[in-house]
Amino acid sequence: MIPRSRPLAWLPALLLGPVLALCSTLAQAEAPAEATKALHLLDYIGADYPPTVHDGKVVDEGEYREQQEFSGVLAELVKGLPANPERDALEQGVQALRQAIEQRQDGGAVAHQARQLGARLAVAYEVSQAPVITPDPARGAALYAQNCSICHGDSGAGDGPAGVGLEPAPANLRDAQRLDQLSLFDLYNTLGLGIEGTEMPSFADQLDERQRWDVAAYIASFTADPQAAKGDKTWNIADLARQTPAEVGANEGADAVAAFRAQRAQPPQVKRGPAQLLEYTSSTLDKSLAAYREGDHDQAYDLSVAAYLEGFELVESSLDNIDAQVRKDTERSLMAYRQSLQDGLPAEQAAQRLAEAKVKLEQAAKLLGSDGLSWSLSYISGLLILLREGLEAILVLAAILAFLRNTGQQSAVRSVNIGWGLALVAGFATWALAAYVIDVGGAQRELLEGCTALFAAVMVLWLGVWMHDRRHAAAWQDYIKSSLLSGGGRFGFAMLAFFSVYRELFEVILFYETLWLQAGPAGHQAVLAGGATALVLLVGLAWVILRGSAKLPLSLFFSINAALLCALSVVFAGHGVKALQEAGVLGTRPVPFFEFDWLGIHADAYSLSAQAVALLAIVALYGRSRIAEKRRVAAN
Repeated sequence: MIPRSRPLAWLPALLLGPVLALCSTLAQAEAPAEATKALHLLDYIGADYPPTVHDGKVVDEGEYREQQEFSGVLAELVKGLPANPERDALEQGVQALRQAIEQRQDGGAVAHQARQLGARLAVAYEVSQAPVITPDPARGAALYAQNCSICHGDSGAGDGPAGVGLEPAPANLRDAQRLDQLSLFDLYNTLGLGIEGTEMPSFADQLDERQRWDVAAYIASFTADPQAAKGDKTWNIADLARQTPAEVGANEGADAVAAFRAQRAQPPQVKRGPAQLLEYTSSTLDKSLAAYREGDHDQAYDLSVAAYLEGFELVESSLDNIDAQVRKDTERSLMAYRQSLQDGLPAEQAAQRLAEAKVKLEQAAKLLGSDGLSWSLSYISGLLILLREGLEAILVLAAILAFLRNTGQQSAVRSVNIGWGLALVAGFATWALAAYVIDVGGAQRELLEGCTALFAAVMVLWLGVWMHDRRHAAAWQDYIKSSLLSGGGRFGFAMLAFFSVYRELFEVILFYETLWLQAGPAGHQAVLAGGATALVLLVGLAWVILRGSAKLPLSLFFSINAALLCALSVVFAGHGVKALQEAGVLGTRPVPFFEFDWLGIHADAYSLSAQAVALLAIVALYGRSRIAEKRRVAAN
């Protein structure tokens, strides 16, 4: 992704807004676009000048002229920066850098000069050069395979099939000498900028900020030895993002370079705690508002969705266990800001809603702490995630199995077991696919959950009415003879078992994956203990249902199960619509109404409307069943 030549024409390319500082929890203004451009230009002068001059002689005339042009453009950019106490000193620094290039000074000295100037520029104009959420090279590997390997090759050697014949050829990302001159921030910026005049495009539209950092870390792994990460020194995420291996070698010696390469390719994930996730939400919302002020409403809305799904949603389960009302208030305020963008409200009103949302985010951050969860909160979260998500699936499965056993259809139990067994396989396979093969973001996760929930609502409603229709022995015997023995009914049971389990499992895995990182090594045992406790409780619940249902008369058993399943269809309808809202597919329309998350009841017009439709369907279907029953009695 790093071409060997960068014509001057790339400078007008699309540029990203800066990432906000890692530990800041306050709103910050966007850095001027000129500052971001100037910093990126300084980075590449530092990386590209050293090979052009050796012992005062120009080695590559074309590259040298390009460095001269870069320095001239840099001077204009810095001159056009907003007023700042440091601006005059920065202008003097740029002139000194231009003079060093004109005098053909040593490449290492010029690169060091450019880096120092870049550091001063970043501080003066608050250009953050570190990711808010620690990069994950595992996510980056899947994204690289989708977007980059076609040109750069699977191994990064620049030998991809689409790169044949390109001029300049795709960069060899395994060239340690070249990669040692670039920081993670440089790689991240290149992914967002693209290089105009070459075949290297901007990926700003395809990859969001977090994804570009993930890919940058994966690219850094091409020249890293994972075994070297356990050195005497550990760098923080800011240093890993901003420094280059060449700088580390010059300042700390050659022995430190291998450890630095390895650590920047695999940053310590323990840093991805609640503070980082909430800071990501806050900083992405700032970018959303900036885009909205500039008139890019689609980009603003997309960023508001990403802020929720890739940040706040990943901590809401833990927050729910501390203070459910704070979680609801924060979620409501985030959705209100998002809706203001969708409704096209004036920027001042959108800014006011954002300010309210950020106050709630700060309150949530104080409750959750910074880099890790306490042992007790890790245990409670591990317990409630599985218990909450698994309860609905257990109720459906237990009802089906009890029904089959009570009606003497033990042979059909096998179909149900196959259904939920396949759901386990499919759930873990989907997670593995999302984590290691393709990148499935928060929006895709919620879209999958929402669609599956709505489908499950229809299936459960069908089964509930079906059971109600056959609550009398005669009707049940007729069905046995006509359908179940032929296998059609068994397939329906297996399908329902599959979707009831699959709907919950994928989300459970993702929640546990996030909780594992938030808890940190000290809390891992607590998470496992909480999950094990929840598993025991769910098994016990299923046993109680099965034992209790065996003592019920057949007609009463059918009626209870039918009512339970129809109620679950209303719950699933509410959950499904809420998931689609979180994915950004549907808007939100808050209404004065009570909320009960476990029953899928949310104070929103769309969610409540879906549940009202489910209730009307139940009434209509039960009414049809009652009319059919009266006709059957009259005929007899």
